[in-house]
Amino acid sequence: MLEIITLSCIRDERSLFQQLSFRVSAGDIVQIEGPNGAGKTSLLRLLAGLSRPEQGEIRWQQQPIQQQRETWHQAMLYLGHQPGVKSVLSALENLRFFHPDCSDALIFTALEEVDLTGDEEVPVAQLSAGQQRRVALARLWLSKARLWILDEPLTAIDKAGVEKLMMKFTQHADNGGAVILTTHQDLPAHASRVRQIRLGDMEKN
Repeated sequence: MLEIITLSCIRDERSLFQQLSFRVSAGDIVQIEGPNGAGKTSLLRLLAGLSRPEQGEIRWQQQPIQQQRETWHQAMLYLGHQPGVKSVLSALENLRFFHPDCSDALIFTALEEVDLTGDEEVPVAQLSAGQQRRVALARLWLSKARLWILDEPLTAIDKAGVEKLMMKFTQHADNGGAVILTTHQDLPAHASRVRQIRLGDMEKN
C-alpha cells in the first residue's frame, strides 16, 4: 500500500533521519519509535503530505503521493498530536462537519464507542483533554480511509479506552486497512502483531 524510499528529514539545520525506507502493507499495524526529538511527528507529517522531505519519496499504490493528492487524501486519515477539532462546536457537530455523509445514527454509535454519550452536545472547549482526544478518535469509527496515520492517539486515554482503540486498530487491519502510529505509552500485551520501526535504523523493514 505505502512505500517509503530513502527518506531524509532536516529541521532547524539538524538531520532527524536519513535514508529511511520501509513498506506498509494491508493488514499492518506499524508503531514508529524513537526518543523525543527523533522526528516521529515530522515523519508522520511527511507521510500525510503536510510537508516535503529533503530527500526520498513516498508512494501510495506505487505512485508518488504528490502526483495523486486527491486520491491520497481520500485513502488516508491523519490525526495529529493535537486533537484537531473545532472547539466552538460540540462533539456531535464536529463529526457532522468532518463526515457529512454519515447518518446521525452512525455518529451517535461512534460517540458511544469513545464513551462520549451524554456529552455529545457540549462545546468541545468545555471538555477535558481526554474527551477532546476522544472526539477526534471517534472519526476512526466513521472513516472509510484505508490507511490511518495517528500521532500519539493514546494520549490522555484511560486503560479501558486504550484497549478499545487497539481492538479497533486490529479490526481495521483485519479488514484490509493499515495503521501507522506513534505513542509514548506501553501497548497492551495482546498487541503483539504491531511492527515497530525505530528512527535511526537504516535497514529496510
